[in-house]
Amino acid sequence: MTDADLTALDVGALADVLQRRAASSEEIVRAYLARIERLNDTLAAFITVCAEAAIRAARRADRELARGRSRGPLHGVPFAVKDALWTKGLRTTNGSRLFEDFVPAEDATVVTRLRAAGAVLVGKLNMMEIGFGPTLHPPFGIPRNPWNLERTTGGSSSGSASAVAARLVPLTLGADTGGSIRLPAAFCGVVGLKPTRGRVSLHGLMGIHPPFDSAGPLAATASGCALALAAIAGPDRKDGTTARAPMDDYAAAIDRGLAGMRIGIVRELMDSAQLHPEVRGLVTGAVAALEKAGARIDEVSIPLITHASAIYVAIAESEAAARFRPYLLTRSRDIDVLPRRRLLAASLIPASVIPAARRLGERLRAQVDEALGAVDVLAAATTPSAATPIATARRIESPEEAWAATVAGRSLFTNPFNVTGHPALSVPCGFTAEHLPVGLQVIGRHYREADLLRVAAGYQAITSWHGRRPEV
Repeated sequence: MTDADLTALDVGALADVLQRRAASSEEIVRAYLARIERLNDTLAAFITVCAEAAIRAARRADRELARGRSRGPLHGVPFAVKDALWTKGLRTTNGSRLFEDFVPAEDATVVTRLRAAGAVLVGKLNMMEIGFGPTLHPPFGIPRNPWNLERTTGGSSSGSASAVAARLVPLTLGADTGGSIRLPAAFCGVVGLKPTRGRVSLHGLMGIHPPFDSAGPLAATASGCALALAAIAGPDRKDGTTARAPMDDYAAAIDRGLAGMRIGIVRELMDSAQLHPEVRGLVTGAVAALEKAGARIDEVSIPLITHASAIYVAIAESEAAARFRPYLLTRSRDIDVLPRRRLLAASLIPASVIPAARRLGERLRAQVDEALGAVDVLAAATTPSAATPIATARRIESPEEAWAATVAGRSLFTNPFNVTGHPALSVPCGFTAEHLPVGLQVIGRHYREADLLRVAAGYQAITSWHGRRPEV
């Protein structure tokens, strides 16, 4: 198989190639490394590439396979991780000059588990600074959307989505505090999954607000995310917040089809004045396709969801301001102007509003649970619009692109489910007239990621959006 053949395959197909010994892990890893070398200067998806270590790991994987030992379906498959996740002996910058020389002494648990599953780490991915963008002057290069180099990749897991879309690597891990897996997945046309709070260990994640933080996979297909989730999910003694809830057979879930699935369309999100008509039309078309394939569609109401961003900001952003206060006092010039401005603004949030915001967050969670009592999953757009132009000083200060729209508007439809802890996934559901991808967001009951994967895989089985590739 040629390098182009190998890098065109999704995670499941690569796993099959490896198990059949149609190509070696070393051949696959080298094919991706060559593509990274050719395209990363343009896309700035990677901060660090560990080529030599990846080739050594691939050779070990090949030796094990030659001896008849397979660690599972990810054995020999390349992956990369957002640079907010610790990697032993490999710098972890959190996208910031503050941490550009930080080298962890251990891996994040999710990295440990992917390595244990036989996957091969090829590098660390670019991101919005400290996960708190947008970033006007990213210290490790401006991440660019492979569908249009002048458009944002979203954030904060910028490189995690861009690298999958551009086929620099078949599988990545991102982190999501307010939409940071799902937003870039939607903007770059890939699948991104935020698991239930507590489903996946946060040990070794440089997050923002642990109760809202989540680590999860991005891939071209729901099946790729299913294989990754099976490897990284489960209790972890290093993270006391992980749950012992039973894990489903995620790989089996993707083959169950759509017949009988009950899907609730969130009225407040689909009727939002912030939702671009073109995005609304594509999401509506996706829902119609799901119904035609056997799903039952209903409308549900979650009244408090329109206030979710205010709840999110009061809780998570005030926590971030407190966490980074020492850096604001001593190294403020090492923080980009936009996250610095956002942190300073959040530091002015009165402490007295936080208990009220938490109570409202619990009420929102109860309303989402109530809506899910009548259906299996919820659905809405992932983002109000397709990818917007990359932030510049002129655009940030312009009246038509106000600060609130740049920061909060993008995550209006995603941060509610960080507040409530429900699992949520974005799957590509079409392209705008400007050839930019749009995402359908699917939200499930706690610890029912299998339902989201089932819907996403069922949708991908009847559509071909995920088969499109950007010309980079």
